[in-house]
Parts: sequence; C-alpha cells; structure tokens
Amino acid sequence: MIDATTLHSLFDSTLLLLALAGFLAGFIDSIAGGGGLITIPALILSGMNPITALGTNKLQGLFGSATATIAYARGGHVDLKKQIPSALLSCLGAAIGAYTATLISPKWFVTILPFILIAIALYFAFKRDLSDADKQARLTPFIFAATMVPIIGFYDGIFGPGTGSFFMLAFVSLAGYGVLKATAHTKLLNFASNFGAFIIFIGFGAINWKIGIVMGVMQIVGAKLGANLAMKNGSKIIKPLLVITCTALAIKLLMD
Repeated sequence: MIDATTLHSLFDSTLLLLALAGFLAGFIDSIAGGGGLITIPALILSGMNPITALGTNKLQGLFGSATATIAYARGGHVDLKKQIPSALLSCLGAAIGAYTATLISPKWFVTILPFILIAIALYFAFKRDLSDADKQARLTPFIFAATMVPIIGFYDGIFGPGTGSFFMLAFVSLAGYGVLKATAHTKLLNFASNFGAFIIFIGFGAINWKIGIVMGVMQIVGAKLGANLAMKNGSKIIKPLLVITCTALAIKLLMD
C-alpha cells in the first residue's frame, strides 16, 4: 500500500507538473492560442473528471487571458471600452456553452475538430499577404460581433481547445484585422468567454480551486512573457506559432 508520505509527495509532483503546464499554456495562448492543448489533457491525467477539468481550466485560463489582455491594451493594440459589447456576447455564448457541456458530451467535437484545425493551419501557412497591416473587412463590426463572437464563445464554453485559433481566423479573414491586432482582440474575447464559462462551472461545483489558482499564477508569468514577445515581433512569430499550435492540437486529437 502507498503510505501518506508517498501520496503527499505524489500530489506535490503532480501540482508542480500542472504549474509547468500553466506556464507553457499561458505563453503559447498569449501569442497564438491553443493553451488548452496543454492544460486540459494535463488536468484529466491528474485524475479529474472531464467536467471538473473544464471548469478548473477556465479558472486558470482567466489569469493568463487577463494578463495578456492588459499587456496588449497597454501597448495600444486593443481599445477595451470599444470592445465591451463584443466581450459581453463572448461571455454569454460561453456561459450557454458551459451549461450545455454539463448536459451532453462534447465528444463529437473531437471527431471534426482536427480537420478544422488543419485547415486553419494551412490557411495561415500559405496566405501570402498575412501581416500586421489591416485589410478590407468582409463583415461589418456589428454583424461580426453579433454572429462570430457568440458562436466561438459558445464553443469555448462547451469544449475549448483551439478557441484562440478560431478567433484569430475570424478576425483576420472576416474582420480584416492585422495579425497583431487580431491577437490582441482574441485575448480580450477569450478572457470574456473564459469568465462566462467559469461562472457556470462554479454553479455546478466543477472547480478545483487550489490547482486552478496555482496554475493561474504560472499563467500570469507565461502570458506576460508571450504577449511582450508577440508585441515585439508581430506576425513574424505569431504566424509560425499559430500554424504549429493548430497542427499539434490536430495531431493530438487524432491520436486520442
């Protein structure tokens, strides 16, 4: 049998690994999204049930997305006041998605998501005019906020991995944003969707507070480093990391 000392040591080791996962996720998520590729599998492997893993993931993700959002706002890449309506819609969509996740299994996302992520990776890999300069928008700001934002927010609430990539694709291809501007706005809406889902998961008691806070503190460190790196290098680092993240997440889902 395993004695209490061994169990305590094992728990500490697990918490340390989860903290490292939080740091890496915060760094990657602040640049290209896809932090869920690291944190959700790590939480489930620690022994959590899927719903608690999703809830705890939202808690720790709040720290990173908030840190990145503040960094980008201070850098002048996103106007927080102007984006409040979009943030509220993202929050609402995620809340509905999180509630849905407590009722049905989101496993069917695993079937189609890898192919969508591969398509996104190919789009960013081969789009030649991809830069930090804004392009012609295909949707008006109102239509974009009323349709794409709550839809992606809903996805974040019910499942999550790849949400940042979906927001990035929408901002670049439909809103006409440059890569750096799209990344900054993605972090704000990702924070809002994390918050909306988080509130619902609290109501169902699906949060491991200790693990979520420990991972969240490390998310802050990783997100700050990642956001500063992204603002310094722009599309030169965001584009390749986005392609790598989408591809890695697709491969991981296919292997699972």
